[in-house]
Amino acid sequence: MRLLLIMGQERLDDEERPESPDLHVYGGTPSHSTRLGPIRCSAFAGDLINPKQTIKRGNKKRIRACSERGTAKAAIGVIAILGFFCLVNWFMLSRLHEGRVWLRRGLSKNPNRNPKLILSQKGERKRFEKSKRKYNGTYGRMLSLASHALGEVNNKLEPKDLWQEPREQASAWKPCAEKRSWTPNDGKNGYIMVTANGGINQQRVAVCNIVVVARLLNATLVIPKFMLSDVWTDASQFGDIYQEEHFMKYLSPDIRIVKELPNDLQSLDLEPIGSVVTDIEMMKEAKPDFYMKHILPILLKNEVVHFVGFGNRLAFDPMPFELQRLRCRCNFHALNFIPRIQETAALLVRRLRGSGSYVAPLDQQLLGPKFASSVLDNKSSDPPLQQEGASSSKYLALHLRFEIDMVAHSLCYFGGGKTEEKEFDSYRQKHFPSLSTLTKTKKFPSADVLRTEGLCPLTPEEAVLMLAALGFNRETRVFVAGANIYGGSKRLAVLTSLYPNVVTKEKLLTQSELQPFKNFSSQLAALDFIACAAADAFAMTDPGSQLSSLVSGYRIYYGGGKMPTIRPNKRRLSDILMKNSTIEWNVFEKRVRKANRQTKHVSARPTGRSVYRYPRCKECMCHA
Repeated sequence: MRLLLIMGQERLDDEERPESPDLHVYGGTPSHSTRLGPIRCSAFAGDLINPKQTIKRGNKKRIRACSERGTAKAAIGVIAILGFFCLVNWFMLSRLHEGRVWLRRGLSKNPNRNPKLILSQKGERKRFEKSKRKYNGTYGRMLSLASHALGEVNNKLEPKDLWQEPREQASAWKPCAEKRSWTPNDGKNGYIMVTANGGINQQRVAVCNIVVVARLLNATLVIPKFMLSDVWTDASQFGDIYQEEHFMKYLSPDIRIVKELPNDLQSLDLEPIGSVVTDIEMMKEAKPDFYMKHILPILLKNEVVHFVGFGNRLAFDPMPFELQRLRCRCNFHALNFIPRIQETAALLVRRLRGSGSYVAPLDQQLLGPKFASSVLDNKSSDPPLQQEGASSSKYLALHLRFEIDMVAHSLCYFGGGKTEEKEFDSYRQKHFPSLSTLTKTKKFPSADVLRTEGLCPLTPEEAVLMLAALGFNRETRVFVAGANIYGGSKRLAVLTSLYPNVVTKEKLLTQSELQPFKNFSSQLAALDFIACAAADAFAMTDPGSQLSSLVSGYRIYYGGGKMPTIRPNKRRLSDILMKNSTIEWNVFEKRVRKANRQTKHVSARPTGRSVYRYPRCKECMCHA
């Protein structure tokens, strides 16, 4: 029996030997695992025949037991330490929570705390929380941040240059378009008639251009007529907006002007004889040579040429010096608004400036000597609604060029979904048929690309974010020019929620004062023109719009370096606004202000650009 046990042990010992190294190297598998049952049997058999091994195993068990007791003690110690840290953490967090509650309750335990300030902060916090709930859409987050920033206006001062131009450089330019160095034109080559299209601003540009063409061709100009536009639906003519007598008299040293054709030419049917020239037959910004080559022969042959739809059909460069000066002279000196418009505009400006009214640099030119002084007469007879907030004399004019004709023509998207798309398509088919056809036959850049390139007009939301970032405080009086904003009052609500002192001509003037201008969009636009040009600061949302261009040029020409204009770089602003979901307000402010400073640089008119918008050139202004 003992022999059999010994033989079994030897066989099992062989099975317990380590695997060959070759098995590990080449991935071999042992025939028996060390965790299988026979091993335990062999150990039991060994205990029966080897008492020393039994003793050794007993010692190992005691050592293992001691080790297990030490591990248990260590575990208990670790648990105790962790428990201590948890207790300390809980204590600190509870104290912090108590501190927050204490702060939220207005620091009631602080005897030096001003209860009025507590109420003010509570009200401001409620307003901010309300604005966070109210705003949604693309710029919901940014509008909430803007509301919070405007709520802290008492702790923040407006930037020093907010209401200023770079005075030294800007004031070095002086108006001098009134200077002449030629003899009057006898107009013996024939008569030129013009029917200008578009709104009041496009018509103004057309008038100045046709004056130059008349001088160029040595022709007599018939008082311009205005085309009835299906967009503007205004039947106003030249004499309903501008002073005819002043226009004729002021330009008499330059060209001959009459009110109508001679009787012998009135009976002519001009179209069959080829004397009607439409804007389709003329290239945009045609050079003087074009008129000498193609228009002068018709004039000499038929004695009259009628330009129909004439607008931006005369180049700015190259242009002889005196002809360019004549164009400036017509825009800045010859086109004065009629007394009825000047009188109502004086009321509007006086109420905008409130009790701190003063005579601004442009008042004499815009309102005339008779009505310029009336802006100082702030009588109590003004309607009660005009007295609200009358203590502030400064006001900002904002031209929101966001009417449906503008947004539909831009081919941009403004968040209105399929409804907006259908509305724009329908509008383009009716008012811009050529553009509507092109959109179906030609591939245009996507709305996102147009916005990235700065080709989309700013929305009211984007405009108000720009104003808040520039630093205009919540109490700023903002005059909004323009009518029939696309989206209506809902779209303007975001502007009025951040700037409660937003006003329009319809709010500042009574129904009886506005009555003479009802249904005459061009005359109402003249009131906007004057209010914007006379403002302490003027902000545009689309630098390409005619009203913004003419107003900013007027402010440069007569402003004497005191009339700042905000011209957003829409491409750069679009890049900033694209980060609206992540950008912090202080970063947004810095970037917007930097972009605005760069547009305030004073420089001479770039070649080929409009003298109406950039009059700082030797033909229009003299540089000291």
